[in-house]
Amino acid sequence: MNEVFQALSDPTRRRILLLLREGDMTAGEIADQFALSRSTLSGHFKVLKNAGLIVSERNRTSIVYSLNVSAVEELMAAVLEMFGTHGKRKSP
Repeated sequence: MNEVFQALSDPTRRRILLLLREGDMTAGEIADQFALSRSTLSGHFKVLKNAGLIVSERNRTSIVYSLNVSAVEELMAAVLEMFGTHGKRKSP
């Protein structure tokens, strides 16, 4: 879980996740959205993959990234459980 929170701590990585929420994208398509070097983005991809938030697949000469929806769902459930927000509201 620490790897997930570390991955989410960076605004660039959060933006990558938001882009992938809309659908699979190649590394080049993602890179076009940022004013960063490809090596810097590669580092961000590595952190997200190590945290299990994205998956990649080589498609000929491109790498296609996808959001790991089940990992994101598990994260959301863990956060809700951590803060005890299982639909209960505290009385004022």
